[in-house]
Amino acid sequence: MSTVNPFLITRMQDHQFSIFAEMSTLALETKSINLGQGFPDSDGPTEVLDAAIQAIRDGHNQYPPDRGIEQLRRAVAEHQDRFYGQLVDPNDVVISTGAAESLAAATLALVTQGDEVILFEPYFDLYASCISLAGGIRKTVTLNAPDYSFNIDELNEQITSRTRFILLNTPHNPTGKVFSREEMEQIAEVAIKNDVLVVTDEVYEHMTYDGKQHIPIATLPGMAERTLTVSSSGKSFGLTGWKIGWCHGPTEMAKAVHTVKQNLTFASGAPFQPAIAEALALGDDYFEELARDLCAKRDLISAGLTDIGLQVFPASGTYYVTADVTPLGYEDGMSFCLDIPKRCGVVAVPTDVFYDHPTAGKSIVRFAYCKQPEVLNEAVERLSTLKA
Repeated sequence: MSTVNPFLITRMQDHQFSIFAEMSTLALETKSINLGQGFPDSDGPTEVLDAAIQAIRDGHNQYPPDRGIEQLRRAVAEHQDRFYGQLVDPNDVVISTGAAESLAAATLALVTQGDEVILFEPYFDLYASCISLAGGIRKTVTLNAPDYSFNIDELNEQITSRTRFILLNTPHNPTGKVFSREEMEQIAEVAIKNDVLVVTDEVYEHMTYDGKQHIPIATLPGMAERTLTVSSSGKSFGLTGWKIGWCHGPTEMAKAVHTVKQNLTFASGAPFQPAIAEALALGDDYFEELARDLCAKRDLISAGLTDIGLQVFPASGTYYVTADVTPLGYEDGMSFCLDIPKRCGVVAVPTDVFYDHPTAGKSIVRFAYCKQPEVLNEAVERLSTLKA
C-alpha cells in the first residue's frame, strides 16, 4: 500500500496505489496470464489500422485542433444519432486523450472545493482520484451482489445542497452490470427533482449481451440539458493504446470541459483521429460480431470459474465478470489475487478497493475475458488446479 509522499498534496495521498499496476506487475514477475487489466490481446480492425498509417503518411502529424478534428466530431455526432436517435451538435463534441481526460476535465470544470459527487460503488478508481484532485467529496450508493441492484432510497439520501453531479457508468466496470431503463429513469428522476447534473461514462456501450440494451441517460426526457456523455474508441475497437476519447453535452457544459481540457493535453492523437472517424462508421456487422465474440468469452470464463467452485455473478456487459471466492476458503479477494499467480499462474483484481463501504465487495474478484479463446482456455485450465 502507499506510504506518505512528502511532496504530494494531502488529498491525493490515498491515490498513489493502483491495483491495476500492482497486479499487472505481478503478472509479469510470475509469468501469469493477466486477467486483471482490461485490454484485449489482439489489435482492432485492419481497415482502421490502415487508416491511421495512411493518415501518418498524409501528414496528419502536427497538433490537431484542440477540440478535435471536425471529421471525428461529426462522426461522434452521427454515431449517437445512428445508434440511439440522439441529436448531437458536432460543435458540442470535445475530443480528448481517452475517456480518462474527458472525465478528469469534466470533474475539474464542474466541481469546486467541498462539492459532492455521487458514485455507484464499486467504481472505477479514476473517478475517486479525479474528485479528490478537484477538492470534491465522494458519496457512494452501493450496487449489491449478486445482481448488483441498488436502493433508490439510498441515492435520494445521498443528495444534499452540495451535490454537483451523479457519476454514472453503464455498462458498468467492474461488475458487468447494464443498468435497465427502469433504473435509468429512477436516476433521471432524482437528478431532475434535485436539479443536479449527470456525467455518464459509456465506454463499454457496444458490449451488451443477453438481449440487454445500452440506454444513454441523455436520451431520457429532461436529461439532455443536464448530462455530459463520455465515451471512447479504446474498448469498442480494441485500440486502448490510441487514447482517443470524447464527450458531448449542452453547449455551455461542453465549453466548460473544453476550457479545462485545453489546459491539460491541449490536443493529441493527430493521425488516430481520422482513423477513429472511419471506425465509428463501420457497418452494423462489426458491432454485432464484437458483442457475440465477447459474450462467448464471458460464457467460457464463467463456466470455468463456476466449475472450480466460485460463485459467479451475472454480467450482461463490458469485458468483466465478478465472482465470490469464499467457496475456495478465502476470506477476502485480495488474498486470493495475491495467491493465485503463485499457485496457478493467473492474475485477477480484487474489487474491495473500488468500494468505500468497509466490508462491501471484500470477497469479490474481477476477471477480464477480453482475451483470445486459447488464452482463456489456458487460464481456465490453470484455475482448475484450485479445485479442492
